[in-house]
Amino acid sequence: MTDFDPATFSSYGPKEFAKLVKSTPDKKIAEVMSSDLRGTVLDEVFSRMPSLFRAEKAGSTNAVLHWNITGRPDGGSDTYEVVIENGTCTVNSTPEREPKLALTLGPVEFLKIVAGAANPAMMFMTGKLKAKGDLGLAANIPNLFDIPKG
Repeated sequence: MTDFDPATFSSYGPKEFAKLVKSTPDKKIAEVMSSDLRGTVLDEVFSRMPSLFRAEKAGSTNAVLHWNITGRPDGGSDTYEVVIENGTCTVNSTPEREPKLALTLGPVEFLKIVAGAANPAMMFMTGKLKAKGDLGLAANIPNLFDIPKG
């Protein structure tokens, strides 16, 4: 687990993935996330979200979130839709619904947040994370998922 190799991500548990992200230099993460491996990394991360969802913490929360990850090789961004509804969490790689909250951030910042290696509030204050919509929901996201600590 010494190289940031997306081909092996699926074999890593959440804690191992978090350790890998924390131990990999930002430059290397940016390099991988601007290559053709970007989709593999994002698909793997988002496919894990439903299993990391903490329904007991969500209560009656019903929300549609759009994660806009910038920095695609063609200059665009990837948008994933996370739907929290009736105590469940589902993910769509093609947004279908109007979001209650849209988060926009770069690929390095995104991986650091989902690996528990960054402070989302600090990223928001410094402009590295942009939130549009329900800011109370944005502040509660870390409580809704079991974010690993590597």
